[in-house]
Amino acid sequence: IGRVVHVTILAPHRLNKGTRPSWFFEKDQNGGIITDLGSHQVEQFLAYSGGRSIRVMHSTLANYANGDKKNFHDYGDGSLVADNGATCYFRVDWFTPDGLGAWGDGRVFIIGTEGTIEIRKYIDIASSPDGDHVYVADRTGEHKYEVTGKVGFVFFGKFIRDCLDGTETAISQEHTFEAMRATLAAQAQAEVVST
Repeated sequence: IGRVVHVTILAPHRLNKGTRPSWFFEKDQNGGIITDLGSHQVEQFLAYSGGRSIRVMHSTLANYANGDKKNFHDYGDGSLVADNGATCYFRVDWFTPDGLGAWGDGRVFIIGTEGTIEIRKYIDIASSPDGDHVYVADRTGEHKYEVTGKVGFVFFGKFIRDCLDGTETAISQEHTFEAMRATLAAQAQAEVVST
């Protein structure tokens, strides 16, 4: 798809409020929604964009539906820019409805200078209960790939070997620390929306 210029990542999750321990609703103990859920989105942006560092442009936190939990935010988002100029918007929330056949309708949209990619991670709503749908539009046309069970979880095998061998084949420490630095910055500087 050419050079990646923008990534949008949507990461809703199901709360299942009654099953959560009390610490789950305490930001000082759970780190906050951007730290908890957003860390994955920030790391994915770094990976998809090929950037080496990230600047947080803006981030937001809110508690829209859990007023009884005063130290909890059920919504967070952020705008990022990588050192190579790629931008990102990510959104995390605890609003997956009970009627959805997966714990969240995670989506990734990647815009490149020569095409686009959409990833429907966990479900294709009202079409397929399976996840791992990849849609690509490029100069040759429109393409749909069903990739469930075709690639496996290569990262985890490499990560385990890295832990045992002291190597960095799955992910570098530099990449990991930068993703977490940016995540913590987004959490700390977030504007809290009054609800």
